[in-house]
Amino acid sequence: MRAPGDAATGQEMAQQQRRVLIVDDEETVREVVGQYLELEGYLILQATTGVEALHLAEKTPPDLVILDLTLPGIDGLEVCRRLRAASAVPILMLTARAEDAEKLEGFNAGADDYITKPFNPRELVARVQAIMRRVEALGAPAMVFDGDLRFGDITIHQRLRQVARGGLPVGLTTKEFDLLYFLAAHPRQVFTREQLLQHVWDYANYGEDSTVTVHMRRLREKVEADPSRPRHLRTVWGIGYKFAP
Repeated sequence: MRAPGDAATGQEMAQQQRRVLIVDDEETVREVVGQYLELEGYLILQATTGVEALHLAEKTPPDLVILDLTLPGIDGLEVCRRLRAASAVPILMLTARAEDAEKLEGFNAGADDYITKPFNPRELVARVQAIMRRVEALGAPAMVFDGDLRFGDITIHQRLRQVARGGLPVGLTTKEFDLLYFLAAHPRQVFTREQLLQHVWDYANYGEDSTVTVHMRRLREKVEADPSRPRHLRTVWGIGYKFAP
């Protein structure tokens, strides 16, 4: 049995952290790509049009988007531009044409990588994994809209200093918000209690470690679905705390 706040297994972390949105009007492509990625532990979202993709990305922020260039209504290039204008989510473009000019247009619109149809699903999975490794190395949150941080069903509104979980407001004290935002803005980075006291409370001389412990316990009770098995606010035993996206 895992201790509260302990690290999850690799498979559990993949299921918790990594959602892939597949946007393609061809059902076969969506199903095949989705099946291969599900075998690697990814959670799959699907959209058939550009409008549906944009709505779904805002409602349930993905960690990566696989985006077909040719879509009914709003095409893939415009979807890519709109996603990139609002977020840093990685985008892998799909196209039935291999012209260099088209690839360049896709990169200019904000695509991170490009693959031409027909493609080997294993190659696409390898591209997805390579992109996700780069994202993890940078430690960036999946989706950032207008300065807000979004992780799963949690949204942190920086300017409004408000937090919502599942679309419902969460009442936090000033320091609870400061602590949550600081950790969420540095995902996966481990901080000692002394470092958190310095950064969040701005103590020149370190105060009581219990201050951080108490605030962390209250935060978990307010933002975690199961405070005894936190998904985001993790304890790193013997060191301190980190925020898991």
